[in-house]
Amino acid sequence: MPGTKKLVIVESPTKMKSIAAYLGDGYEVLSSVGHIRDLIEPKNLPAELKKGTLGRFSVDVENGFEPYYVVSDAKKKTVSDLKRALKNANELLLATDEDREGEAIAWHLLQVLQPKVPVKRMVFHEITKDAILAAKDNTRDLDTALVDAQETRRILDRIYGYEISPVLWRKVGPGLSAGRVQSAATRLVVDREKERLAFVSAGYWDLLARLAATAGVDALGFDAKLVRLGGERIATGGDFDDSGLLKPKVSAVTLDEAAAIALTTALQQPKVPFTVTKVASKPYRRSPAAPFTTSTLQQEAARKLRFTARQTMSVAQSLYENGYITYMRTDSPGLGQQALSAARTQAAALYGPETVPDAPRVYKGKSKNAQEAHEAIRPSGDTFRTPASLASSLRGNDFKLYDLIWKRTVASQMKDATGSTASVTIAAGPTGAATHPLATDALAEFSASGTVITFRGFMLAYEESKDEERNAPTDATESKLPPLEEGQKLVLAAIEAKGHETSPAARYTEASLVKKLEELGIGRPSTYASIISTITERGYVTPRGQSLVPNWIAFSVVRLLEEYFGDLVEYDFTAEMEDDLDRIAGGEADRLDWLTSFYFGSDKHRGLRQVIDNLGEIDARTINSVVIDDEITLRIGKYGPYLEVAVPGAAPDAPPRRVNIPPELAPDELTAAKARELIEAPVSVDRVIGVNPETGKEIVAKDGRFGPYVTELAPAPVVDPAVAAATAAAAALAALPVETVDPKTGEVTITKPKRKPAAKKVAPADKPRTASLFKSMDLGSIDLETALRLLALPRIVGVDPESSAEITAQNGKFGPYLKKGIDTRSLTSEDQIFDIDLPGAIELYAQPKYGARRASSALKEFEAPDPESGKAIKIKDGRFGAYVTDGVTNATIPKAESVEEIDFDRAVELLSDKRAKGPAAPRAKKAAPKKAAPKKAAAKKPAAKAAAKAAAKPAVRKVPTAAAKAATAKKAAATRAATKAAKEAALGAASGDSATVAAKKPTATKKPAAAKPAAAAE
Repeated sequence: MPGTKKLVIVESPTKMKSIAAYLGDGYEVLSSVGHIRDLIEPKNLPAELKKGTLGRFSVDVENGFEPYYVVSDAKKKTVSDLKRALKNANELLLATDEDREGEAIAWHLLQVLQPKVPVKRMVFHEITKDAILAAKDNTRDLDTALVDAQETRRILDRIYGYEISPVLWRKVGPGLSAGRVQSAATRLVVDREKERLAFVSAGYWDLLARLAATAGVDALGFDAKLVRLGGERIATGGDFDDSGLLKPKVSAVTLDEAAAIALTTALQQPKVPFTVTKVASKPYRRSPAAPFTTSTLQQEAARKLRFTARQTMSVAQSLYENGYITYMRTDSPGLGQQALSAARTQAAALYGPETVPDAPRVYKGKSKNAQEAHEAIRPSGDTFRTPASLASSLRGNDFKLYDLIWKRTVASQMKDATGSTASVTIAAGPTGAATHPLATDALAEFSASGTVITFRGFMLAYEESKDEERNAPTDATESKLPPLEEGQKLVLAAIEAKGHETSPAARYTEASLVKKLEELGIGRPSTYASIISTITERGYVTPRGQSLVPNWIAFSVVRLLEEYFGDLVEYDFTAEMEDDLDRIAGGEADRLDWLTSFYFGSDKHRGLRQVIDNLGEIDARTINSVVIDDEITLRIGKYGPYLEVAVPGAAPDAPPRRVNIPPELAPDELTAAKARELIEAPVSVDRVIGVNPETGKEIVAKDGRFGPYVTELAPAPVVDPAVAAATAAAAALAALPVETVDPKTGEVTITKPKRKPAAKKVAPADKPRTASLFKSMDLGSIDLETALRLLALPRIVGVDPESSAEITAQNGKFGPYLKKGIDTRSLTSEDQIFDIDLPGAIELYAQPKYGARRASSALKEFEAPDPESGKAIKIKDGRFGAYVTDGVTNATIPKAESVEEIDFDRAVELLSDKRAKGPAAPRAKKAAPKKAAPKKAAAKKPAAKAAAKAAAKPAVRKVPTAAAKAATAKKAAATRAATKAAKEAALGAASGDSATVAAKKPTATKKPAAAKPAAAAE
């Protein structure tokens, strides 16, 4: 019997409470907590499936690209809870996000839950009461085309990564990965660094004059810049190319320092007039930026708030799930009628009706591959809540991002800022002056401009930031020129010659990289945060401030991909994949046809399988090398990059010299001159500080892989050559075969010495002591006394009078500390290790463990208990960062939030979300191998016993006849002679004889087969 309630499944636990409150008692709202299943790792496939085509990717590429999905261990409890709730439901509403990912989650829920009640798809773009109730009444069916597009993308990424990443592991380094979007993003960053490497700076000069309409201190002055000399335009930064030369089509004069200073001196002469030759004015107008899309939100949050892309998306997700903004994954800058009305009404109320245009502003997306199913990101509801009204409920980063979204949305529906820009041209020099461009008496023309904004419009609410562009003129700022007329004489207050150098293209920031990816149509804005995180975590790029600096290993990866997988990292090809996925999502293309073409190939292009099968031989050394000049090569090795240069005068086969590259040196800074400087720098050698007077051992200062340190080295033992030779001879004798002759029968037995078992490694009793230098110490100046104090650590401070436990001071992984049994206390500096005395240590132990920072082990405590568990809520610092706990449930605080921002309500929310997710699945323990049942020993047959016994005895050759006995005796004599010669050679070596005697091992000679008795058996 079906139940009486409708079951609603959303993605996030945070949405559950709000949506349940809006829907009322007839509904039960639960969360899937994201995806409930995914492609299984191939290694975890059932044994019978690993041998087929499925075993490589968990996708059966030869049978319709059928994926093998599995419910993860972490989601089994979630699935059980959903199935249990479904038994009591009369209808299932799948309310996951309305995008490919959300549609796929809904499809997976259907596949796993197998509902026997009616199923409807419920979608909404904001979590408000009106939006939720409207979505409940306007359901639709599942969009299988969207599911196909998402599944195609997932299969594509699995095949791409699993085919190409192993090539990177073998030829570049372990732990690397390739992906269709991350590889293109890495290539963009590397290409920009290559531009910077190839860039040649160009110098140029200009003149800046300070002019005024009248003389006097109170005169309104303005700055004018030299723009022409002798009728020729003066070159600026944008006129030079990357090679440091003027661009071919540019006609301009370059001022050098000498010409600029000479011209400055000439223009400072009292008789040189400055005359206004032209005054012009034109209208100024600036329009507001469109409301935020996912991409522009990431860009602007990076510029204005210094957020990373991941941080922006995390905070936006929180704002959306708590009902403050609309859905945060969208390519559309458009607003619906409700939002247009809300923004216009609020702008009129806050900034005046005159700031709102007569008709609403309509925006359309300009990006390639735009998906405009949603509105732009905006404040939720039909009336926007102002940031001021949310000051008590939104804190920290949540408030900052909401404020940014609110301002942008309201400003987008306001009027343009208007005004006027006045420009003036001033001539300096006598009429009829020489026209030669670099002549000091040539006519010099200066230009100045000023913008006056008479109506600020949208600028009352918001102004968009811009990315830094190289050698670009700065935007006109609001400034004012004095009233000027043509023919008016001006007074020169000061003039200055300024030198400039052109700069290379700026490195990508997260904001500019997101912008470039969107322009090229690579990836989706919703994936940009994870892309940037991936290339950072893989070590391809390192953030330096706001800039993304590629590491040398990224150069190797990009080079390999470009040379052997050229099509796959082409920007246009990668963007075309997004077009293809869009066509699948729209039902215009077939999933199977597209995957078949991509993997196996078609008439248009080679498939990935063909590329992999025909890679040929990849020279890893070449891939991981960069030629700096004719003598210096950079190698990217297992432990990082280094320079390799041949040693002058060394033999041709001598190993080259290697010089490590400082980790802080960016690739574009490694010029040929810098490489030569690193090679010619003095080689760091171990420095002997002195001798420990107590042990007689040398104390040496070294610079190691993990930093500078001191060590105590015992002098090398002096070995007597004669003793060493005797020892070697004894070992050689022991290795010779042993011969035994039976005196009665003449039987000869030759036994090889038994191989001694390998000696077990025993830790040296006197292992050299080492100690890292403190951060305040210098490797070149450390003295013997300080080194001995370091080597003596940990230092015994004293004995605690209460517990009789010894207190020691020492340095650890997380800094200096005191130790008393298992109880520790942090010290404030490394110097305290030597300075702190017993009273100071006892006083420190008398304080709470975390000192004056807090009175308990918690970073923060709340007075009110958790409403669900009734226990006290605290914020603590754990191994993986700060977390909220009530003593039973632990919830990690997101990286986007700080401890100071977490209030009681947010702490309760985090704990509630964690409870909804359920406990983490325990790690599967490896089953102990079953012991085989002891088998009953079978009774040995007499023949088997004889065979075993014979095998245990040394090899004995029996000679039954007299002739055979004579032959045996003859051969035994020869063997004895050879053995005697070997012994003499060994003894000669032991006595210091310089002649080397090669002791040959007696070779066994095959004896003639003897006639065997008929009854004998072997």
